[in-house]
Amino acid sequence: QVQLVESGGGLVQAGGSLRLSCAASGSPFSTNDMGWYRQAPGKQRELVAAITAGGDIHYEDSVKGRFTISRDNAKNTVYLQMNSLKPEDTAVYYCRAFNVNSWGQGTQVTVSS
Repeated sequence: QVQLVESGGGLVQAGGSLRLSCAASGSPFSTNDMGWYRQAPGKQRELVAAITAGGDIHYEDSVKGRFTISRDNAKNTVYLQMNSLKPEDTAVYYCRAFNVNSWGQGTQVTVSS
């Protein structure tokens, strides 16, 4: 099992940036495909970005060119750098370890217009 703890959320103005971190403990981190999801009020949870153990990356169309996912296996951490934030990016952001289907508790991101 992998335990995940997100941090880095907050309130930012439109056009600003935030960097989310997800620290993992437990089973080997480096072998897990990792992802960031978000869930806005009244909406389904959606995949924002994912990075495989081998480094392949996927982005949801609306964040391409603005968000960057990365991982540091030495620190057991996956990051989501979010630039040019928009009000529609407001959501709770969750980290997921796909291989063991573990989720973090989420971190709130609020973008004001």
